[in-house]
Amino acid sequence: MAASCRWRHRFKSFGCLHNPKRHLTSLYDYDIVVIGGGSGGLACSKEAAQLGKKVAVLDYVEPSAKGTKWGLGGTCVNVGCIPKKLMHQAALLGSAVKDGQKYGWKIPGPVSHDWVTMADRVQNHVKSLNWGHRVQLQDKKVKYLNMKGSLVDEHTVRGVTPKGKEMQLTARDIVIATGGRPKYPTHVPGAVEYGITSDDIFWLKQSPGKTLVVGASYVALECAGFLTGVGLDTTVMVRSIGLRGFDQQMAGLVTDYMEAYGTKFAWKCVPKKVEKLPSGTLQVTWTDMLSKRDECDTFDTVLWAVGRAPETQHLGLEKAGVQINQETGKIVVGPDEATSVPNIYAIGDISQGRPELTPTAIKAGKLLARRLARQASEFMNYDNVPTTVFTPLEYSCVGLSEQEAELRHGKDAIEVFHAFYKPLEFTVAERDASQCYIKVVCLRGGDQRILGMHFTGPNAGEVTQGFALGFQCGATYPHLLNTVGIHPTSAEELTKVHITKRSGLDATVTGC
Repeated sequence: MAASCRWRHRFKSFGCLHNPKRHLTSLYDYDIVVIGGGSGGLACSKEAAQLGKKVAVLDYVEPSAKGTKWGLGGTCVNVGCIPKKLMHQAALLGSAVKDGQKYGWKIPGPVSHDWVTMADRVQNHVKSLNWGHRVQLQDKKVKYLNMKGSLVDEHTVRGVTPKGKEMQLTARDIVIATGGRPKYPTHVPGAVEYGITSDDIFWLKQSPGKTLVVGASYVALECAGFLTGVGLDTTVMVRSIGLRGFDQQMAGLVTDYMEAYGTKFAWKCVPKKVEKLPSGTLQVTWTDMLSKRDECDTFDTVLWAVGRAPETQHLGLEKAGVQINQETGKIVVGPDEATSVPNIYAIGDISQGRPELTPTAIKAGKLLARRLARQASEFMNYDNVPTTVFTPLEYSCVGLSEQEAELRHGKDAIEVFHAFYKPLEFTVAERDASQCYIKVVCLRGGDQRILGMHFTGPNAGEVTQGFALGFQCGATYPHLLNTVGIHPTSAEELTKVHITKRSGLDATVTGC
């Protein structure tokens, strides 16, 4: 049966997703076995257990190439969102100290940052979250197994402990939520031997010192931003463009601000090799793609942020017949998160075509649990998911980029309202607000439905979270104009935006 026909056949009714024999729970050890203890897997397992299902979770963290290992909770808790936001906050506090002097705070002597103190406090908080997740699983009667899970067949999971002890579990339904891990550019000599990734940076006991960040994804720019913010000499090496997949005008504002902030950029450059010198420092040689010349410099740390790979290689997917996308290595799923095997599901970053975002994995996991418990039939809505890049100047967005809107609807069919504004907080501090910008992308005709909203400035995520609700309600440009702003906030500027790009008028906000 062709793939499209197979999906249609399975989605005709909720009941046809399940083999009748699977209603006999006694045939299996568990109703649901979840492989992966990250945000999606934990949310799914706890929700299913709350709904009366017998659930087990297998989670095992393979140490990074540098030997870094962590506890329960997945990427977000241990080596992603949580430690990243805390270190970003450390950097923001450094800027606030400088601003404070303009606001009258007397700060005697030079201010410096201590990496060890910050890292210790951040790591202790993460460990408390690891413990909290274990307690929650216990309280909700979810069986937690610190084991590496893989498929034996469509209803059987093999678990292996860190010491090599094996066991098998059977389940009516299996949920795969193993996420992804950072890639190394293995074609670059010395990359693996001497470099680290985001799996390591948050667990360093000592300051990384002068750092080269290779890559221009949100991971690369966020790490480079907080490293610069705590006073470290930081360079970002970019092969092509910054923040691929995001609105490119907004991406340019983010990197422009970072350069003014003190982060160095090596544009259109690719690493060639990394060597360790007798002094212990790392000498990096790279090629400038424009001049075609090789250049080199020394660094204390090289941080690779060149993408992530799904954790599918050791899952035994082929044994159960689970289909993967050969190009990306991710698991092919349908609208209900089901794989090509009817009782095996995949959620989160491991799934093809899904946003690599913690909140989407959590919500998808909860909704899946409710469907598997026969308590609901709602599918996850992946449209208009808001997100934030926690760079020194934060960037948040929801909906389509300007480029995507043009591709889908045509340039003449969209209207872009925009404004450059100055946060009130920046005035007394005399901070440059050249990159503080708002863009609202709308359909030009009809009720001018909003297609995308983009914001750079302080607390960008807090600003966009509220406006994201409007997207679920079909927000239009008139709705936006009819919303009363809270004065004097940066978010207020979104309710006042009225200059179109098409007009060519100056979009700089002046006065109240």
